Amino acid sequence: MSAFAFAFPAVLTALVLLPVIWWLLRLTPPKPVTEVFPPFAILASILKREETPAQSPWWLTLLRMLMAAAVILAIADPVFNPRTSTLATGGPLVLVVDNSWAAATDWKQRVETASMLIDDAEGRDLPVSLVLTADRQQDAVPVDAVTARNRLAAAEPRPLPADRKAAVAALHTALDGASPGTIAFITDGMAGEATDDTVAALQALSPADFRLIAGDGAPAVAITAASNGADALSVTLTRLDGGPARSLPLTAHDGHGRPIAAGTADFAAGATTTTGTITAPFELRNDFARITVDGLANAGGAYLLDDGFRRRRVAFLSGEVVDNTQPLLSPLHYINRALAPYADLIEPSIADLSVAIPELLEQNPSVLIMADIGRLPGDVQDKVKRWIEGGGMLIRFAGPRLAAAPADDPLVPVMLRKGERALGGALSWSEPQPLSAYPANSPFFGMHAPENILVKRQVLAEPTPDLADRTWASLADGTPLVTTGPLGAGSIVLFHVSAETGWSNLPLSGDFVEMLRRTVQLSRSSGASAKSGEQAKGLPPYRLMTAGGTLAAATGEARPLVVDGAKKIASFDNPPGLYGTEDGYVAHNLFPPGHEIRPLALPEGASIQREPLAGKETWSLKPYLFTLAALLLLADCAIVLLMGGAFAAAARSVPKRGATAAMLLALAAGTLAGLPSESRANDARPGDEVLMSRLDTTHLAYVVTGESDVDRISERGLAGLTEFLTYRTTLEPGEPVGVDISRDELALYPIIYWPVSASAEMPSSTAISRIDAYMRNGGTVLFDTRDQFTSLDGNATSPNTERLQAILANLDIPPLEPVPADHVLTKAFYLLSNFPGRYAGGPLWIEAELDRKEDPSRPARAGDGVSPIMITGNDFAGAWAIDANGMPLLPTVPPDDVQRDHAFRAGVNIMMYMLTGNYKADQVHVPALLERLGQ
Repeated sequence: MSAFAFAFPAVLTALVLLPVIWWLLRLTPPKPVTEVFPPFAILASILKREETPAQSPWWLTLLRMLMAAAVILAIADPVFNPRTSTLATGGPLVLVVDNSWAAATDWKQRVETASMLIDDAEGRDLPVSLVLTADRQQDAVPVDAVTARNRLAAAEPRPLPADRKAAVAALHTALDGASPGTIAFITDGMAGEATDDTVAALQALSPADFRLIAGDGAPAVAITAASNGADALSVTLTRLDGGPARSLPLTAHDGHGRPIAAGTADFAAGATTTTGTITAPFELRNDFARITVDGLANAGGAYLLDDGFRRRRVAFLSGEVVDNTQPLLSPLHYINRALAPYADLIEPSIADLSVAIPELLEQNPSVLIMADIGRLPGDVQDKVKRWIEGGGMLIRFAGPRLAAAPADDPLVPVMLRKGERALGGALSWSEPQPLSAYPANSPFFGMHAPENILVKRQVLAEPTPDLADRTWASLADGTPLVTTGPLGAGSIVLFHVSAETGWSNLPLSGDFVEMLRRTVQLSRSSGASAKSGEQAKGLPPYRLMTAGGTLAAATGEARPLVVDGAKKIASFDNPPGLYGTEDGYVAHNLFPPGHEIRPLALPEGASIQREPLAGKETWSLKPYLFTLAALLLLADCAIVLLMGGAFAAAARSVPKRGATAAMLLALAAGTLAGLPSESRANDARPGDEVLMSRLDTTHLAYVVTGESDVDRISERGLAGLTEFLTYRTTLEPGEPVGVDISRDELALYPIIYWPVSASAEMPSSTAISRIDAYMRNGGTVLFDTRDQFTSLDGNATSPNTERLQAILANLDIPPLEPVPADHVLTKAFYLLSNFPGRYAGGPLWIEAELDRKEDPSRPARAGDGVSPIMITGNDFAGAWAIDANGMPLLPTVPPDDVQRDHAFRAGVNIMMYMLTGNYKADQVHVPALLERLGQ
């Protein structure tokens, strides 16, 4: 084999024309000379001047000769180390091509090598038998060269080891005893099994010529295991043969394919296995989804990690009204700060529990945390229960809502007493209690003894025989602080205090962080994913690895993976990838832990012709020669222009051309600036104009009951209150709005008046859920039974009150109390002692402030936020209702103009309370209030 040759040597005869080209190039015209006026001087100089020789400089002629020679040599196509192939003509050409995972790195060279052999077979009119060892179906029947070339073009590497036994068996069947002419084995260089006799089996076919074509084997490296240790992630690698020392960079990718950490793996000289490390914080390592070897784009250089390597996903929500301006008063703030370094936290995008909780469960969290949620909608409660039974963990925190929840709540680990226990304060003989040491059966066992933690309020558990076994933490007096209980395959954990600082200072301590972290670690990494029975039947393919080491959608060829604990090499039925569902999956990699790749064994004493892949050593000078000719041509053009003075003329015209270009740019800029901008009106949706108008102006809203008389009084009542607010305050509300709570947007209104009517249609569960979400987002609903009866203890004496109790039974409401005498509502605008409407004497119920302390030095009681619910039976709208002339529509009972005026004042105080909250409770207003009282 020659080290240098020409693909088209006959083209070199064109070199004899170089002397002719030399002669032609000498006919270059003389350089032009610039002459000046007057004409007589020009004529005189012409008569005296000698003629300029009509020839180019020798160096320019030589440049052009070199350009012509480069073009001629490029057409002749000089090739270094050309491949010469002479196929045996005694039978078909047999191509055995390994399209395994290791072939992905140099697949183009393998295809090029096979294409050259097919071209030689086509020139000799030989049939071709093409076998791809990593394909499921083997078709070894000899075909014509065109068909074989098309099959080769459609072939691609597979993320699997080569199955050469099936390929050899297919060849035996296809040849049926006939001897092939040439067998070309384009191999990946690796042994498929412990005893790989592929070469001997191919030679047993008695070919006239046998060729073994392989690469250098340097890229053949595979990752076989990964272990997430205490300080770093350990990665085990194997390579084809023990060569010189080699260092490989490792990269860890997250679930979105982004590199987030790096490390190295160093092979010692002669070693075939090594262990590399990726050092990163534990929280970051739990986000690893795939480990790759940089520079190796094949399935062996990638290793998938399943859910067991990821940190827990925690969903949390609260029953408290959302108030982003006071994060330290929110229970979710402390939970977020405690778990953010250790878990992936997700919050609902909507406050409606009937939508929020299913939305969270669809994201398959490991843990669901509910802070002070007492009552769940029936269908949502069933979904949460099924999720826990499937393996999820529910963590609950107490609070006023949980204390008022029904006793038959199935989502608590122990039986709870009604109400809560207050420790300390004016009405309690007990002092705030510290925590006792954590018991041995608790996951908190081993933590430092709790110090400086005091509990002021808690929900109590009913004493049962197994209460001690279910208690993870308790107070010094023995009452439980944290209890747990199983539910199906999952568990429920209850903190008997709130998640904010109202009931204890536990959320401010380091114990709170450690207790939550240890509790969350007890959950499953993938929540309620696949059950053991489903794993025994097989997990469906979710995403499969390509030969290039990336993930793609599952194909129809893969079959479910049976998770039986045995580590197996990837196969046609179970290629490497992720098996399961989006909710939870198992990683199945190319090789199991401990596997080593070995070189392909050759029979001793066999005469085998070894060749490299095409493109490894053979390379052509044609592109370089054409590039040289192009550069010489550009140089020649530049020299001719320089000799002709073109650059000097262009330099003189630069200022003028620059001014012209500047004018054109300015004109274009002005034209573009004058173009009208695209209107965004097309982005608006129907009804946006109404929403914007409601946002610009405060509107009072009432619930449309469907009863014309009731809705008319509600509309006219809010109209009367609107007019009173406009005349007496700086608030100027717009026209009252009737809302359909099942479909209208409720967040536009600070308060919604709901006239309860027993004869109206019962609101649907969807409407009740929307009202519940409205109250959680900071809105207030004013329920009015309009009958002077507001008994909420079950002893109802009117149909409207019974309907109200039916509505409230589906709402997660806090404990209620009549407006205390020192509440902000009594001082919000007017000084009031009661809240009459058309009737007088009935109380106005609001959210109870269970942790209030009597302080006679304050003019009004302090309280954070606004009550999400108000209940009255005094028929506010009936007292506020006026006709078009401003006259009352309904008389008060008893008839009293002062009572009506107080009813309007009660409405003003309610609106001021809704819009300004508890600012009147601040001590800074004391001088102004005293001055007002003195006047």
